[in-house]
Amino acid sequence: MAMDRNRSRMLEIGKGAVTGALCLVMAAPQAFAAGDTSSSTKVATPVRTAALTQNEKALHELNRLTFGPRPGDEQKVREMGLDAWFEWQLHPEQISDADLDARLEQFPALKLSSGDLMKRYPSPQILKQMERVGMPLPSDPVEHAIYADSMAFYNAAQKKQAAGVPVANNAAAGLPDMAAGDDGGDMAASKQMSANATAPMAANAAAATKGKGKRKLNEPAMGRGDVEALIALPPDQRMARLVAMSPEEMVSFREGVKPFEIPALMQGLTPQQKQDVAAMQGGTRVIGAEALEERMLRDVYSDRQLQAVMDDFWLNHFSVYVRKNGNEPYLLASYERDAILPNALGKFENLLVATAKSPAMLMYLDNWQSIGPDSLAAQRGKRLGEMRPGSKLAQAMPKGINENYARELMELHTLGVNGGYTQQDVIEVAKCFTGWTIDRPYQGGGGEAIFDETRHEGGSKTVLGHVIKENGSKEGMEVLHILATSPATAHFISTKLAERFVSDTPPAHMVDMMAATFLRTDGDIKEVLRTMFHSPEFWSPAVYRAKVKTPIEFVASALRASDAQVANPIALVQVMQQLGMPIYGMQTPNGYSWQADHWVSSNALVSRMNFALVLSSGRLPGTKTDWPQVLGDGEDSSVAVSPTSKTELHLENVILGEAAGTHTRETVLANFNDPTVQQTAAQNFAKTAEAPNTEDSGDDMVGAAKLMRVKGGRGGGYGQGFQADKPGTPLDTMAGLLLGSPDFQRR
Repeated sequence: MAMDRNRSRMLEIGKGAVTGALCLVMAAPQAFAAGDTSSSTKVATPVRTAALTQNEKALHELNRLTFGPRPGDEQKVREMGLDAWFEWQLHPEQISDADLDARLEQFPALKLSSGDLMKRYPSPQILKQMERVGMPLPSDPVEHAIYADSMAFYNAAQKKQAAGVPVANNAAAGLPDMAAGDDGGDMAASKQMSANATAPMAANAAAATKGKGKRKLNEPAMGRGDVEALIALPPDQRMARLVAMSPEEMVSFREGVKPFEIPALMQGLTPQQKQDVAAMQGGTRVIGAEALEERMLRDVYSDRQLQAVMDDFWLNHFSVYVRKNGNEPYLLASYERDAILPNALGKFENLLVATAKSPAMLMYLDNWQSIGPDSLAAQRGKRLGEMRPGSKLAQAMPKGINENYARELMELHTLGVNGGYTQQDVIEVAKCFTGWTIDRPYQGGGGEAIFDETRHEGGSKTVLGHVIKENGSKEGMEVLHILATSPATAHFISTKLAERFVSDTPPAHMVDMMAATFLRTDGDIKEVLRTMFHSPEFWSPAVYRAKVKTPIEFVASALRASDAQVANPIALVQVMQQLGMPIYGMQTPNGYSWQADHWVSSNALVSRMNFALVLSSGRLPGTKTDWPQVLGDGEDSSVAVSPTSKTELHLENVILGEAAGTHTRETVLANFNDPTVQQTAAQNFAKTAEAPNTEDSGDDMVGAAKLMRVKGGRGGGYGQGFQADKPGTPLDTMAGLLLGSPDFQRR
């Protein structure tokens, strides 16, 4: 009765209706302390003193060192032994990742260098620069179509903006707004580009198509018959027709295609062709989306789970922001592939150097623009300013030292906020890194990290009491060595690792032991993790199930526990936005918090419950679940229609790895036959997906939805396939309630 009254009250006050009430009813007595749950709810760590059983140790190991167990993982750990499984995961090079590799084949662009990505799928900034200097479009037919069509879409968007028509963007998916030419507001180089480039760009696109058998601009828009006829063509002919379209015809075609027709449009095309077709509407959104999708797939499907967790940890520690500017998305694939992943379990100094040299970091924290005030480049800029005062070229010249990277290098990446450095140290470090830049990122350069001697500030520098003699790029390397071997860095990194893997308030003795190992082994991350793993604090009953999952841990663990098959990960990228943790979406360089208080609130619980129920019922586009199969009852369809309390106990064991709390079980059994639970969750989930982005004023979901529809050939997107009123079985509801329960939120 009380549960029904709570549910009715939640409906009345608009708290997410049925699922909101269920979530709070399950959560209040066992996971959260008394107090106001309207905005922020404090986590009450369950007090436990009994030693962990062997089964609990296996579950604890999986919950802390992976993104959550899949069906059968606990048995594998028990068979291998806790230590043997841990050592196996410490050596990812010995573990086949064939399943993940096969899934990543749908993203051929992620294998390219940043320069090759920029060349094939140009950003709006590069297109504008090409127009400014009069560069011709590529002669390759496919690349030609990508460039010309992207120009046309950009031109159309600019005209709409000039007319006051809202332009869809990609903020909901964490991507730069291709239509608006989003540069993050910080690109000095972009100021020299023409502010009125849209008309000549259109002319360039039109002129480039002459004599190639394409339709001319200003011909009538494609009709429904034209669209349907093109979609009905065999794949090779369909692709050839798309490539041969004039830019205006492509814009018209895209506007005429219905969402449900996208799978047929993409049917039979190779991954490369699908990628190229999507890029004809703008390369930035495609490249950015694929980097985000790859992160989701790695977390869910990699058999190298400890490496995947550490990859996620370091990408958060060395955080970069995808919407920094139009070039940042092109740098993300290389950042993870070349800087983070190979060094995730290696020496910290190697990782620090790799991130410092990464174009993604150089771009994000602005070091690529830093220039010594007494350098040759500064002197040239000064002379230019004197000769041509007020000119765009003079205004675009770098103005001096940028301290952003130097400050965050010490405060966030190594020493910590109380690491003993001063403002003068920040200035001196910034001087050491002058000249560490990127090869012409907005002029069609390679987008690779280079050292420009002409920008470097000469003379000796003093950093943390160390005198660094003038030595070009090696000055920065010396700084990185000093920081990587500092006791303050050892303690700071050890604390962050312990916070992620053990407790929001990690035991001081364990952290000290980890820091000692860090210093003794020259920052060997494997050895630091070994010290943590073999410490009694890691296995303490007090920390068992005491960590609350972040949104990425929750989503990945739910997918793994349900053995879900993801055909279109862009929908999961959208989910991360809804849950408040967009991938590569932290604007400030401090990364997302590992603390429970940051993620626990009544609204967050409702959103998680909505997602759990949508996932469990198969409503999430491009993702399938099969609960009878998970339970081993694949041939018995009756279990889905008429699950029993015995079924619920079986699900508890599969999803949670152990028995649920009494309150959770009672709530699940009292509500799994209520059809409104699934329907309400799906409706609220859909509404959240369509709501404006509150963090970026004026952003909406249309751009992301369009992108998802373009990707529809891989399994659908929010633009298609989502049915809020689709009936869910009682078994779906039972599983969803367990996935959304506080028991599942803790790891």
